[in-house]
Amino acid sequence: MPLLEGLAARIDAALPQTQCTRCGYADCAAYAQALAQGEAGIDQCPPGGAQGIARLAALTGQAVRPLDPRFGTEGPRSVAVIDEDWCIGCTLCIKACPTDAIIGANKLMHTVLAAHCTGCELCIPVCPVDCIVLDNASGTATGWSAWSPDQAQAARQRYHQRQQRLAQDAADATQRLEQQAEPTPALAPAGNAAPAAAPADGKQAAIAAALARARARRAV
Repeated sequence: MPLLEGLAARIDAALPQTQCTRCGYADCAAYAQALAQGEAGIDQCPPGGAQGIARLAALTGQAVRPLDPRFGTEGPRSVAVIDEDWCIGCTLCIKACPTDAIIGANKLMHTVLAAHCTGCELCIPVCPVDCIVLDNASGTATGWSAWSPDQAQAARQRYHQRQQRLAQDAADATQRLEQQAEPTPALAPAGNAAPAAAPADGKQAAIAAALARARARRAV
């Protein structure tokens, strides 16, 4: 992730750091960079709301304007909650969460750490059994009235830590592939025995079976 400088860094510091992508960019830093370069508008951040737009207007010298409805609406801060009775442990929500606010293991129940959830909603569309809902965590308060600079900074730190971990995981995977680059002679299967299924096939089969069980429970 490139280090933001100048106006882009100041804009990034004024954003709520929910990393929700509703602005149309991959994360808050990417939106800040695009805004600093004149490629995005100040009215594209629903979590920041009207107060967020006012902050961005002051930084960029632009006139304050309403939030563009194409990017969403200003609302209360929300927290994701997993219905643990329906969770099948597919881990897709864990992979989607930008702040590592969901914990759990494959085929086991998952739980949201509310203190670290930014309400980004990215976990909801990837859940194959629709077991994630949003709870209102700020009552009638919306935008920056429902969020604080300390929470934004904590979310930014967790997001950066996750990005660093993913980058390290990718580097480790590349290194393992390079170490295995030397081909090894393939052993012919004995008799008519079929070759073993790939691990990915096994994982897909496990998810499919879990989905079938979930559908069966819902049908009761």
